[in-house]
Parts: sequence; structure tokens; C-alpha cells
Amino acid sequence: MRSRIAAAIPVLGVAMLLGACGGGQRQDVTEPSGDFPVAVTKAKFPPRQGLAETSDLELAIKNIGDQALPDLAVTIYTGEKLEADGSFNTRIDNPALSNPNRPVWILENEYPKLLTPGLEPKNLDKAPTAGAVAAQTDTFQFGEVAPGQSKDIVWRVTPVRGGTYTVHYRVAAGLQGNARAVTSDGSEVKGEFVVTISAKPPQTCVNDAGQVVEGRCQFK
Repeated sequence: MRSRIAAAIPVLGVAMLLGACGGGQRQDVTEPSGDFPVAVTKAKFPPRQGLAETSDLELAIKNIGDQALPDLAVTIYTGEKLEADGSFNTRIDNPALSNPNRPVWILENEYPKLLTPGLEPKNLDKAPTAGAVAAQTDTFQFGEVAPGQSKDIVWRVTPVRGGTYTVHYRVAAGLQGNARAVTSDGSEVKGEFVVTISAKPPQTCVNDAGQVVEGRCQFK
């Protein structure tokens, strides 16, 4: 909390200076107001995972309205409240801890990325990053989405803490709250994944070809 307050002080000072000079523009001035219908056409995250095993959280979001979605933004958080700093962190209520935030997953460098037609998930590491981290906590922004177009977004993560966790996602049409992403019936666009991470390492063996594989090997 102290770090957030400290970070906010310079920003507030700049805002006050601009106001005193008569310059500057409110950030929400250019964001259109209204509801923008979208559909989550794909939502995938393995419900069972193991420590140190990389997994993909994938959301495909389509603009089903007749006007461009101003700025697709996706908020991801772990747990029941927006308390932890970091989308894939959890908050431990222990006053003895100097930092109560603990990672459950580690987000791979340069992620999230867009899964475009013809690009296989295994080749995503070579693709450029797609989502800018917004000033809002745990929110990623992906820019404008034209009517009828989709963005297939992948967060590649590696679990580092065992247990069962709920990962939530919420979709917005802008960062300032004027443009709302809604379902076809006007509801908020959101969802969740319940994931159990096993603390036991996967069973592996070396097969006849000298390869390390999961499961029990059957030798000829």
C-alpha cells in the first residue's frame, strides 16, 4: 500500500501542475461511452497442473457488435478479491510478512501474446508481445477490435505453488470505465477457472530412445 501511495504522489503532482497551467486533458475524454457487445469464444486453462509444468491460459474474445471496440482490456486476478499485486499472485494474511503477495504462477517473459491464424501455440515464444500492462492493477490492454474481429490471447505461465486456486478474468472495452464490454444479453463479461496444482513432481522415465518422458516406460 505504501509503495502505491508513493508511486501516486508524482502523478498527482503532474496532474495538479497541468491543471494550474490550464493545460492537459482528462484521460477519459477520448473514450466513447456505451456498451460494446463481445463474446468469449474460447476460455481454456488446464484444471490440473503440476509444479514447474508450463501451461497456457487462453481467451479468445470476439467483437460481436456493429462498431469498433475502443480498447480491449482484460483483468486477471487470483483469489476471491483484488488484493494481491500481480495477476497470478495470491495474498497471504500474515502480519509478520513484509510482503504478503506470493506468486502462484510465474508469467513467462514477453507474454501475453496473440495466437494468430497459422501460428501454433508451440511457436508462440517467437512471436512479439501483444498486451501492454495498464496502470490499473492486474489489467492488460490489447487495443481496438474491429466489428466481427477476434483476439486470441495467450498467457503462458508456470506454477510454483501447490494448492487449489480460482483464477478470475473480466473483460472491458476501455480503461476509463466509459466503454463497457457486455455479453449479448447486456451482462458483464467475466469468468473463472478453478485449478489444482499438484505439489508432487510428475513421474518420468527414460525410454529405449534415451528420451525423458512422463509416465511409466514400457521397454521392448
